[in-house]
Amino acid sequence: MAIMTMIRGGDGAVMKVAVRGSGVASACCAHLLALHGIETVTTPADRAPVPAILLSDSALALLRDVFDRPGLFGGRPRINRRIVSWGGGEPVAVAHGAVVVSEGDLLAAVTPESCLAPVDGADFTIHTAPPFPAGEVLSFGARSAMAARVRLLIPEDQTACWVEAVNSGWLFLIPDGGAQSAWLLGVGAAIEALLDESRRIAPRVVPAGPTPSAFATCPRMLTHLQGPGWLACGTAAIAFDPICGDGTAHAIREAIMASAVVAAIRDGGDAEALRIHHESMLVAGMRRHLMLCAQFYQSGGTGRWWRDQLAALSRGHDWATARLATMPEPRYRLHDFNLVAREAAA
Repeated sequence: MAIMTMIRGGDGAVMKVAVRGSGVASACCAHLLALHGIETVTTPADRAPVPAILLSDSALALLRDVFDRPGLFGGRPRINRRIVSWGGGEPVAVAHGAVVVSEGDLLAAVTPESCLAPVDGADFTIHTAPPFPAGEVLSFGARSAMAARVRLLIPEDQTACWVEAVNSGWLFLIPDGGAQSAWLLGVGAAIEALLDESRRIAPRVVPAGPTPSAFATCPRMLTHLQGPGWLACGTAAIAFDPICGDGTAHAIREAIMASAVVAAIRDGGDAEALRIHHESMLVAGMRRHLMLCAQFYQSGGTGRWWRDQLAALSRGHDWATARLATMPEPRYRLHDFNLVAREAAA
């Protein structure tokens, strides 16, 4: 969808801002800009939604805070355990608070109501979907993934998610709240091949849907996330590996940053410095993510597939480190949903 907003600056001039794309980042941008007195106009666009999103309690708290809806998804079935079998070890169960929702349900809950017609001639654009004004997408690895619907064979698995590493990849089992229904994500080899190697998850499920389709799942990001008159954010601009379970929360944080940058520009801030701050924060976030991923892939297995993924993550970390070295130290800090100069935030 394309979301058009109009914000009035301190001198009374109207600044028109377009938010292009669909997903949680664009919905959050529209809502947060509205907190600055913005009227939004949306143009729907076709987009295949993700079948299941695991919203951790921290991600859900962030979403509720952004939209000021403390009861959002309060009635959904909960996940209370994460059971991990990693590096050939025995399964380890840890407490894990989360709810599972479809992306369609998530967007229906948070997308603002639209006006009837878009506004043309934007002065500034937030891009959350391609095509982007500049840059290319760098992928830090070559991991394919598949998602398949399965039926749970063990009733207590309806409140637990399972993660298992095997020689040629890893499996992630996510109940979807239905009676013994779940989604199985396979990363690396085809799901059938991963299940053939599985000792923990395979005995707990049977197929319950059509043949799954493949999609990219390695971390990736645009080489340029800002320019005169535009910013990029959202999972199309910077995507995380699902192994860390932080993709939705990070998309929300990106929207908070992008909206705060636009508001600060509207209020007379240094546009170039603010845009660079947005980009440096996203690159730093990717570098932290790559470091965390490297810990998982270093300990997940010893085969060629695992070594190749670890090497790609290392190259990505080096790229992000070199990119950050060319950027100035951060000059701003988020205070609530606004950016302030660091000395003013102290």
